[in-house]
Amino acid sequence: MKTYNTFTKNRKSVIAQLKTLSYLFGTFIITALLLASCTSNDDGDDFPIDLASAEEFKAIQDEVLEDLTQTFQFNAEDGWVNLTSEKGVNIGINANCLTLNGITVTGAIDLDFVELFDKGNMLLTNKPTMGVLPNGDKALLISGGEFFIEATQNGQALDTNCNLQLSIPSALTGGTDNDMILWNGTFDEDGNLAWEEDKRDGAGGPQGEGGLFAEGNQYYAFVHDFGWSNVDRFYNDPRPKTTILVDAPDGYDNTNCALYLSYDGEETGLANLDTYNTETGLFSEHYGQIPVGLECHVIFVTEENGNWKYAIKGVNIAENGTIVITEDDTNVVTEAQLMNLINNLP
Repeated sequence: MKTYNTFTKNRKSVIAQLKTLSYLFGTFIITALLLASCTSNDDGDDFPIDLASAEEFKAIQDEVLEDLTQTFQFNAEDGWVNLTSEKGVNIGINANCLTLNGITVTGAIDLDFVELFDKGNMLLTNKPTMGVLPNGDKALLISGGEFFIEATQNGQALDTNCNLQLSIPSALTGGTDNDMILWNGTFDEDGNLAWEEDKRDGAGGPQGEGGLFAEGNQYYAFVHDFGWSNVDRFYNDPRPKTTILVDAPDGYDNTNCALYLSYDGEETGLANLDTYNTETGLFSEHYGQIPVGLECHVIFVTEENGNWKYAIKGVNIAENGTIVITEDDTNVVTEAQLMNLINNLP
């Protein structure tokens, strides 16, 4: 019996040890499988588990735009109407000029107005300041304000037969700049905004050309239609120009993220990298308009679980350089936090 008891005891010990080894081995296998399920990108980072969809990314941008939209009401019979925005912009509109399908409207009118004066608002609403050059390329604009105006009645968008007038305090963007002109916003098939110069003659104002003039501490804009308009001039820099490439974290493309350039020292200009190469996975400013030696910040943004995921990287532009942003460079913040970060860049 003593021998039997010793054998039984040893047998139980061996079985217990085997069970422990089996558990540890099983845990190891499961851990290995979990790690293997994470694809690594070219930078060695683990592939993000919850990538934003194109719809989620656009929705978070639209939410910011909706939050910034101011709404006014008046009657079509009121004639000339003056409205004042939160930032002190005066909006002048002749209500008698409003039409629906070519027919003059009567009754209550709703007017939506958006004003963007800083890089934070421009970035979070995806409204960069890229102007179209005569050859079709795009280059950075320095802005005196971006504006959206739309009049509706019962949810139907209206047209106007008369100019809309804006009186814009130049102090909102650093003071009066007599090189500013008026631009109209256009959208490409992917929904990206670009600005085209308003080249109307005799649109009002002492300069006799275009739809803008500056006087005292105000810009006076004469906007010919509803939609997006902008008070801008091209950014000037004598240095040689180049094109750059940016490598975003793996899994992100031009549908579920955006890349921007914030030029140091310019508070009201925001460039974007609007070209994405599906073969290389690289974003580009492919017009060759970025000054070599420019100090700036590359900004990556996307959506994650209803918040903003971002990375900001300070760079000095090198000729034909490639800037890499990895998953380790990113953080997740609220809308207000990201707005503050962007507006506090140098």
